[in-house]
Amino acid sequence: MSRTHHPRTSTLPHVCALTGQVLTDRNGVRLDMLRPTLAEHIRAAHPGLAPDAHISRKALARERAAYIAATLQAERGDLTQLDHDVIDSLAENDILTENIEAEIDSGRTFGERAADGIASFGGSWVFIISFMAFIVVWMSLNVAGLLGAFDPYPFILLNLVLSCIAALQAPVIMMSQKRQEAKDRRRSENDYRVNLKAELEIRHLHEKIDHMLTRQWERLAEIQAIQIELMEDLAERRR
Repeated sequence: MSRTHHPRTSTLPHVCALTGQVLTDRNGVRLDMLRPTLAEHIRAAHPGLAPDAHISRKALARERAAYIAATLQAERGDLTQLDHDVIDSLAENDILTENIEAEIDSGRTFGERAADGIASFGGSWVFIISFMAFIVVWMSLNVAGLLGAFDPYPFILLNLVLSCIAALQAPVIMMSQKRQEAKDRRRSENDYRVNLKAELEIRHLHEKIDHMLTRQWERLAEIQAIQIELMEDLAERRR
């Protein structure tokens, strides 16, 4: 009883044309399978690449980031540091969303926490009502002379106290507002990074879907042509 041995088909591993890294089917992609605009950018940056050259996904991410940087620079001019941060995050597949509130609040000093507390209390109805009650009590005690009229009319000591409170409260509130402006600026920068990355990713997905649809229509056209040829052959044979 003889056994038939079927030859095993061995596939040679591919090598990245840019880095020389040995690739598998999962961590590599062929150059002709990419979007035409991205493939043209890679060929322009690396002349001499074969149309069926294989590129690692890590190298492809770097080339894609360079392509996005060139596209943004052509559309907007010089890129800012925020734009470069977004492009680097695309190359490294990093997440840009972060909790700005927790990061800023965790790094506050004692003076900053005190300024925020004083500004929060000074801008409340509790402060207004309690301060008005303090003024009324002060004037009433001095007008009635219950404590010896320590600040008689026109209440010069009270005016001095009010002036000192106003002089100290104003810079404290300005310090708190300055921190709030810095927090708003950090928040807007983070929103800009996230929105720009989302816009670039959506644009990339649109181009990729359009490319896939184009290739699908080309394959359908090839299949249709093959079917027509087969039908013509069958028709000739029947004749």
